[in-house]
Amino acid sequence: MAQEREPLLRQGGGGNAARAGAPDKGSSPPLARSVLKFLMWAVFLTWAAGVFLYPTKPAQAVLRKWMGFTKGSLFGITGSIFLAFSAPILIIAVLAYVYISAFPSDHVEKRKLRSLSFRLWTFPVLVDGPFGVVSAVEFIGIVLFIIYVVYSMTYYTVESVSLVSKFHLPSSFESELILDVIGLRLGSVGLFCMLFLFLPVARGSVLLRLIDIPFEHATRYHVWLGHLTMALFTLHGLFYVISWSMQGRLLEEMGQWKEIGVANLPGVISLAAGLLMWVTSLHPVRKRFFELFFYTHQLYVVFVVFLAFHVGDFIFSISAGAIFLFMLDRFLRFWQSRAKVDIISAACRPCGTVELVFSKPAIPSTMDSCSTGLRYNALSFIFIQVRELSFLQWHPFSVSSSPMDGRYHMSVLIKVLGTWTDKLRSIITDVQDQNRSDSESQSGRITACVEGPYGHESPYHLMYENLILVAGGIGISPFLAILSDIIHRIEEGKPCMPKNVLVLWSVKKSTELSLLSAVDAQTISSSVSDKLRLDIQAFVTQESQPPLEDGIVGDDQKVPGMFVKNGTTVSGLVGTGDNFWAAMYFTASTLGFVLAYALVQVYYVRPFHVVAWWYLGLLFVLCMAAGVALPGGLVVLLWHLSEKRRLEDDRWDAAAAADSQQTAPAAGGDDGAAAAVSSVTVAGLRTTRYGCRPNFEAEFAAFAERAGDAADVGVLVCGPQGLQTSVARECRSRNLRRGAAGGAEKSSSRAVFHFNSHSFDL
Repeated sequence: MAQEREPLLRQGGGGNAARAGAPDKGSSPPLARSVLKFLMWAVFLTWAAGVFLYPTKPAQAVLRKWMGFTKGSLFGITGSIFLAFSAPILIIAVLAYVYISAFPSDHVEKRKLRSLSFRLWTFPVLVDGPFGVVSAVEFIGIVLFIIYVVYSMTYYTVESVSLVSKFHLPSSFESELILDVIGLRLGSVGLFCMLFLFLPVARGSVLLRLIDIPFEHATRYHVWLGHLTMALFTLHGLFYVISWSMQGRLLEEMGQWKEIGVANLPGVISLAAGLLMWVTSLHPVRKRFFELFFYTHQLYVVFVVFLAFHVGDFIFSISAGAIFLFMLDRFLRFWQSRAKVDIISAACRPCGTVELVFSKPAIPSTMDSCSTGLRYNALSFIFIQVRELSFLQWHPFSVSSSPMDGRYHMSVLIKVLGTWTDKLRSIITDVQDQNRSDSESQSGRITACVEGPYGHESPYHLMYENLILVAGGIGISPFLAILSDIIHRIEEGKPCMPKNVLVLWSVKKSTELSLLSAVDAQTISSSVSDKLRLDIQAFVTQESQPPLEDGIVGDDQKVPGMFVKNGTTVSGLVGTGDNFWAAMYFTASTLGFVLAYALVQVYYVRPFHVVAWWYLGLLFVLCMAAGVALPGGLVVLLWHLSEKRRLEDDRWDAAAAADSQQTAPAAGGDDGAAAAVSSVTVAGLRTTRYGCRPNFEAEFAAFAERAGDAADVGVLVCGPQGLQTSVARECRSRNLRRGAAGGAEKSSSRAVFHFNSHSFDL
């Protein structure tokens, strides 16, 4: 049991002590863990109940009492509302930092399940439709939001109509008043939905780390919430437009910028910016005009700032907590992205795929709560900017190398699909052509910056003994990291649960099969093959038979690429990095925001009697920005200096490493030949079929038979939406039929298939 409880991300020699029964210094009393969990759940459930019940009279009465009790403080009514709706998010974030620092093993240790069960996160409920593949938990969340919106608007509408009808007003005036009131309520509900809108897009947010939702999954929730929020805000504006048109004062009302009360013109500007972002984010537009989507989405600054002008500080404070967390993440990403990263190798493989190998900080020998360095696992991804191509565009790519592949490098595989990737390949191929003709000269340059890595807090691919990896085309990239991770862990005797792995890989052309040579752990020794059963099934869909020279399929000796010395490694200034510095950054920024707002109130707002709502909203936003940029920026600077000092203690010659990587295939000699006798290559385990696609029903049935009765099977998918849908449908079908059949068939249908998607589609 000691081995099962050892943190899976722990590197180096820490595992031996744990297996020997040495006490874990990081272990804490179970009571403290339970208390922290209870506090976080208590705060969250109380806050969620307050938001859900906000339209009701009892909740309104409680809120009025709370505001009456606290509005006499230095922060006034704005502080009262902020404490009620935004502060709980920040309180949970504080507790989350304490939790993940004190109990890191809660995320990185995985024990074998004692019994089979459907997990709500991995059981696909919906596999078709506008939402794509939806798990049970996601389905519950969607239903709850729909119930909240319908319930709130029904309650508000009934209450508004009942209230207006009591005054016996003229019918025309009554209709206008009802439209105004319902429009106001639509804006109120939209503001509460906006409270959740910014949480998923804070890439390194401690809240996402706490519940172990990676950013590529959270992006889907941002899209769903964006559609809902903008629909509510659009209806909010539409109801007022209709009302003002009925009154004959449309242009007059739209141009108003009141000092006291809601300013209409800023609301129009904010809504216009939101509509531009919304329309260009629709899938057909985003797919065909991605750059248009990307650039118009930068209007979120206009959207937020003019929203604060529109509603003033105390109403804006309802959603300020989530926006503040996003600002924290965005500022930290700005710092990290300033570093120009060394490129150990930039090469174009014969199959047309570009491979970039970046320099990264050395991985510490132990990765505990107090260790520093770049934290990531085999299912992570990074954002890359190439300044020769664009100063604004950042593109996400899965990391194709395991953290255990090497202390100093991180690689990605990039398929050429659009203008940006095509230009990148052109730069690299031009250099490769010149290197063939003149090895002394090298033109062309790639100035690359990196954000991330981001991903799951825990390496969830290591929690299953039985794994099915389903990839389409370049979707094999993260699974190369998984295979390498598993092989290295078994070789080094580290905790690793996967024992039975099936890879189902579909490609269009046989030339793509050579990507298997990108696996760092190219050979599998007999000691590893005894503990790991690996089966790789490749399907070439657009070729009916093997090429004439079949041997070239597995031979992908890439041409030596370009080495670029930009000056540094991938920066460790990332929200998923060092827990201590991340917590200090959050604390300093939050306290700085509170202090800045207090100083503004004491020395400016009250002495000069500032009462304009829009101006108070501006001051509130500026105080948030000041808290992040000044005290938060100071902590980030100290963090950066700490990282820099640590890197100086562990220097690395990038040029030498690049040379060694290019000359590595020639090394080995007799020792390599002797080792090859008792080992097999990863590519040698591949079985290739031409002119067909995988039959998931047959493949899953055979794998379940091989895994045995009562087995948990982790299914990981990386590929286009159609592939995800097919795999999710098969997982759902087999799980629903589990145990329904009798006899021999029942034995083979007892396995539970847990669906996990690793596809990231902006």
